[in-house]
Amino acid sequence: MLFYRAALPLSRSTLTYTGGVIRRHRQSIGSAWRLLNPGRQALLVLVYLRKGDTFAEIAAGFGVSTATAWRYVEETVELLAARSPKLHHALRKAKKEGHAFVVIDGTLIPIDRVAADRPFYSGKHKHHGMNLQVISSPDGTILWVSGALPGSVHDLKAARIWGVLRELEKAGLIVLVDKGYIGAGQHVITPYRGKNKPESQKLANRAHAKLRAPSERANAQLKTWRILRKLRCCPHRAGHLAKAIHVLQNREAHDR
Repeated sequence: MLFYRAALPLSRSTLTYTGGVIRRHRQSIGSAWRLLNPGRQALLVLVYLRKGDTFAEIAAGFGVSTATAWRYVEETVELLAARSPKLHHALRKAKKEGHAFVVIDGTLIPIDRVAADRPFYSGKHKHHGMNLQVISSPDGTILWVSGALPGSVHDLKAARIWGVLRELEKAGLIVLVDKGYIGAGQHVITPYRGKNKPESQKLANRAHAKLRAPSERANAQLKTWRILRKLRCCPHRAGHLAKAIHVLQNREAHDR
C-alpha cells in the first residue's frame, strides 16, 4: 500500500475546536489512553467528513484499525451533532438578529440503495436518498438542519413532521420557499404557479428567486463535505452527519 500527504481545505481553528470537543469529552468520561490524541482524532474525523474516504482508507492513513477509525468518527460526530442548535433556539436567534426573512429548502442526500428500497426513492430527484430540511438566513448562513427522513417524503410533509412551519409562525418570521411548499400557510411566501402568468407575477417570481438565491447555496455548502455526496453508511445517519457538518461549516464561516 502506498501513502502520501495531502492538504485539507479547512482552517486550523476548526481543527482546534474539534480537538477541544474531543478532549473535554475524554476528560468527562475518564477515558484511558488512546492510540490517537484528541488532535489526531479530530484530524481523522475532518478528513473523513471533508474528503469522504472509506474507513479502511482513513484507518490506513492514520495507522489505526478500521474499527478504531469507525469508533472515532461515530463518537466525534455525535459530540458535534449535539452542538447543533435546536429549532426554537435557531429561530429565536434569527429573530434577535433582525433578519428580514429566512429560507427553508429541502435537499436530498444520496444513499447507496437498490431499486427495491422504494421508501428512499425521491421521484423529484430520480434517486435514492434522505430528505433534509435546511433553514438559512438571507446571506446564506445555515441556521438549522433537520434530521433525516426517507427521500420519498415530500418537502412540505417533512417540514410539518419536524414542526418547522409551526415554530416559524410562532416566531413571527417571514419565510421564502420554492413551489414544493405551496399550501404551507400565510406566513410562507411561495412563487406564483402556472403558465401565461401576467407580467406582475413574473416580476414577483424573479424578485422572489433573487432573494432566495444566496440562501439556497446553503445546501451546496453542506455538500462541499463529500461524505454527504453519497452515503455508504446507515441512511438514518444522514441527519447526525449533516448536523455535525453544520457546526463545522459555521465555524469555518466565522473564521473567514
